[in-house]
Amino acid sequence: MYKQIRSVVATDFEAVDRYIIEQLHSDVPLVENIGQYLVEAGGKRMRPVTVLLCARACGIRTNRHIQLAAVIEFIHTATLLHDDVVDTSSLRRGRPTANHKWNNPSSVLVGDFIYSRAFQILVEVGDMRIMKIIADTTNTIAEGEVMQLINKHNADTLEANYMKVIRDKTAILFQAAAQCGAILAAADHKTELALRDFGMHLGMAFQLVDDVLDYDGDATAMGKNIGDDLAEGKPTLPLIYAMQNSSEEAATLIRSSLASSGTDSLQQIIDIVKGSGALDYARSLAEKEITAARRCLQPLTETTYHNALLQMAEFALRRDN
Repeated sequence: MYKQIRSVVATDFEAVDRYIIEQLHSDVPLVENIGQYLVEAGGKRMRPVTVLLCARACGIRTNRHIQLAAVIEFIHTATLLHDDVVDTSSLRRGRPTANHKWNNPSSVLVGDFIYSRAFQILVEVGDMRIMKIIADTTNTIAEGEVMQLINKHNADTLEANYMKVIRDKTAILFQAAAQCGAILAAADHKTELALRDFGMHLGMAFQLVDDVLDYDGDATAMGKNIGDDLAEGKPTLPLIYAMQNSSEEAATLIRSSLASSGTDSLQQIIDIVKGSGALDYARSLAEKEITAARRCLQPLTETTYHNALLQMAEFALRRDN
């Protein structure tokens, strides 16, 4: 399904890829090497595709959405580089992470380079409203990352805290991608706000499903290890729900594993999570987000791009990697 979605903006997507490679140029070889490594890793690029589809759905007449899509991808990539250091991750998209292949300092500093390059591109885009939205978004993402760090190993984390973390850490960038795509296309205020809200609901569903897949996915398809969240001490919704809806013995096992980042009992915990109904519960929340996302698209004129956005919502909910 996703290849079909991306094919709707295939020409734009190829232009974004070329632009990203061009903008990752540096006279410092290490920056070039890590940058090229990240580009070769590929990925779904859902956030930049969201920019392209929203801009096209609103009838954009310039090519500035190509630059904006690169900005969104650069910000996302920089956060991944920093995340992998914080989480001591070793695998992403089926390949060693940059920090594992090189080292932590290199990964952090190249992440800083990519962040700053994103804002250099924003200056060229030359829209102060977009500059403000992206600046506020990156600040919120940083806060979300810190909140997630604070919640690590905390088995008493509430569902409300979890929801705020995924809103600030993940969904906010989808929101910025959709809203800024609309702004670049000079969409009317109602359409802009509708796409802004669409992006938020899409991002929330995406992260909810992502956290479900950590206990119910295929490691090969996902390109990362099953149980990574547990290994990193992250109290995601499946664990929070399972602790509240399982036996005292099962809850104690989860609490102990969260506290120690232990995966010795991973299969047992996966069985507890599945048996508690946690995955069904998380998916039901994702379905509500996607229902809301679809509703946000109603003001848009029905076009190929509008239909692709609807498919994007469906993909976020049904994906298996």
